[in-house]
Amino acid sequence: MLRSMIVELTRVRVAPEHTEAFLAARPGMLADFRADRTGFVGARLVRLGGGEWLDIVDWRSAEDRAASRQKGANRPGIRAFFEAIDEVVSAEDGEAV
Repeated sequence: MLRSMIVELTRVRVAPEHTEAFLAARPGMLADFRADRTGFVGARLVRLGGGEWLDIVDWRSAEDRAASRQKGANRPGIRAFFEAIDEVVSAEDGEAV
């Protein structure tokens, strides 16, 4: 049976004065995800305007996504990225078909 990929969609707000830190922290966050998150496939960051961003993260399975959520900001690169976010506007997961 073919397994579908899980797509995590997180919309965040970043204040203009935090945007530089947010973007500078992104490579470290991705490196930490690759090193520490089983099932992490990749991610894209989309600037929406008005200080909002959409982070699109692909996971091999819902179980991998859930395990990542439990770890939170457990590594420095992930923590730096999360700390630059002023507000999580929305978060949801979906299945790529």
